[in-house]
Amino acid sequence: MSSSANSPEKDPSFYITTPIYYVNARPHLGHAYSTIVCDAIARRKRSQGYATWFLTGTDEHGQKIERSAAKAGRTPGEFAAAISGEFRGLWDRMGITYDDFIRTTEPRHKRGVQKLFAELKAKGFIYKGSYTGQYCVSDEAFVEVPPGAPCPDCGRTTETISEENYFFKLSAFERRLLEFYEANPGFIEPEARRNEVIAFVRGGLKDLSVSRTSFSWGIPVPGDEKHVVYVWMDALTNYMTALGYGADEPELKARFAKFWPADVHLVGKEIIRFHCVYWPAFLLAAGLPVPRSVVANGWLLFDKAKMSKSVGNIVRAETVLEVLGGDALRYFLLREVSFGHDGNFTFEALVQRYNGDLANGYGNLVSRVVNMVHKYFGGVLPEIAPEAVATGPAEAAIAGQATETILEFGAQFDGMDFSRALETVWALVGAVDGYLTSAAPWKKKPDVADEDFAAMQARVLATAAEAIRVMTGLVHPILPESAAKVWRQLGLGEIEDAAKSGELKQLAWGGLRAGTRFNEPAPLFPRAEKDAVERMENLEKDNTLTAVAAASGTEAVAVAEPVAAAPVVDAVKEAVKHEGIAQIGIDDFVKVELRVAQILVAERVPKADKLLRLEVDLGYEQRQILAGIAQYYAPETLIGRKVVIVANLAPRKMRGLESNGMLLAASVGDEGAPVLAGFLEDVPVGARLR
Repeated sequence: MSSSANSPEKDPSFYITTPIYYVNARPHLGHAYSTIVCDAIARRKRSQGYATWFLTGTDEHGQKIERSAAKAGRTPGEFAAAISGEFRGLWDRMGITYDDFIRTTEPRHKRGVQKLFAELKAKGFIYKGSYTGQYCVSDEAFVEVPPGAPCPDCGRTTETISEENYFFKLSAFERRLLEFYEANPGFIEPEARRNEVIAFVRGGLKDLSVSRTSFSWGIPVPGDEKHVVYVWMDALTNYMTALGYGADEPELKARFAKFWPADVHLVGKEIIRFHCVYWPAFLLAAGLPVPRSVVANGWLLFDKAKMSKSVGNIVRAETVLEVLGGDALRYFLLREVSFGHDGNFTFEALVQRYNGDLANGYGNLVSRVVNMVHKYFGGVLPEIAPEAVATGPAEAAIAGQATETILEFGAQFDGMDFSRALETVWALVGAVDGYLTSAAPWKKKPDVADEDFAAMQARVLATAAEAIRVMTGLVHPILPESAAKVWRQLGLGEIEDAAKSGELKQLAWGGLRAGTRFNEPAPLFPRAEKDAVERMENLEKDNTLTAVAAASGTEAVAVAEPVAAAPVVDAVKEAVKHEGIAQIGIDDFVKVELRVAQILVAERVPKADKLLRLEVDLGYEQRQILAGIAQYYAPETLIGRKVVIVANLAPRKMRGLESNGMLLAASVGDEGAPVLAGFLEDVPVGARLR
């Protein structure tokens, strides 16, 4: 996978964007992951000599925001401003080096959106008509499903709308888009997303409604202000309006000319269609350059389930920052997750990676070497014979591996294979650690002369320190805070100055000079104690309880689900009183993962009178479940029904078929007839019951 930036020789500019985050809920770890990836890329591009522009921001219009604000008793502007402020505040706390943070409620954005709409209309690509069909408010998307059917993307109930709209002639771009994809194979990455988009376009494109009249929270259509611009046309245009599209000021026009088209739009895989079908079609119609690449990262899962406000399994980045620090989070996400694929996050895995790679690995190596230079040489890197490192077999091996690491890391990082890039650096960490252990510069053998031992100490510590300089220069985009500390300990000043001067671009073996005075050693990654996981879990619980107490509107929906455990536990206790059922503690109760699922397929199992084979959608995956309800439920009556399942039940086989979960049902009457658990309200697929 590779970003499609031009080389510095041809064009020294580089423009990268995060997804534009929707302000329906506060930022969580999934948002932080995308932003960290962009930040790491931007930092490396700057150090490689590119004039870099890094954009992030918030998407604040649409029907969902208008409704959420009403529930919260606030105006849409107040609601959006509060959530947008949380995103920006978190990015600042995390040290994200964005060059601009755009909000789609800003005047500069409104001006650019209206210009694009007017130009498309003037060129004959927008016309007025009427629309009757299904709309998913959650995704802010028109979908081709029957009335009352769920959205095929998120599973939520769609709404039938009938209103006057403006339409964009998307159908006219089917062939042009396919030709564009073929001519630009790197435009959509990874390959799976490219195939998905091509299949969608080959299936036929219909004209796209690009205005709404049933609500008002959006950018008015120029010349017809009872319409507001469709939220996705509005949102996508941010990538240009942030650079100055639609502006008259010369400096903004110059910025747009310098950085557009974008080199990388980094997006979540669930919004790939909007970025790779609608967006290039708008730009082609307007006669504007199309971005060089749209790269989709996978979902960040928590305990193997997609993080989602509706599911109720949100993890905040702040929790990790408070316990282990920002670099620990950055390292884990880029090392643990194979970019482009879904990745799993757990507090246990985070702590294990932190202690193993950072505290016991890189951090311990730096501490040992810096301390020994202070102990044996007064904090000044000793002078050794120029040929010492090159001629000693062990030293030559370290020097060779470091040189190879520089080359491999660059290729892997620039290809967005961050996990392998870090694995390559940590192989060097392990090699240097083994080299130190083998040489043992702290232990003088009786038969070795003092001067020979001192020469060996100087050679070994100089070699190890130079290797640390190399690995620190490489990991600077990923561990910016820690790399800065190590750079100072090595007596090299500020690593940001080295990045700006081109020193990191020219990183090569041999840059650490004899006579360099090291600064005092300082701990980098204090080992996480056994209670680190518990502390993070408690922070999440405390945050949830605090939010429940203060929440209203959408925020209440986002965090109120955990209190459902209380009445359930009370009901269990009441049953215990009357029936003598053995009591369980809350710790036992929370081990059971109950999820809302929607039945997609229901059919009888041959030669099994009681069994039905069901295929259910959990929002983040589909699975097969066998249920003994065939005597009480006809299969056709179950299609589309939302049920409760035990999602973490160990799989078992029945009649040669594997069942992954269990339906929750009441047992009624003398015969124990099952009655499936359900809901009076509309509950999203995948929501967890607590």
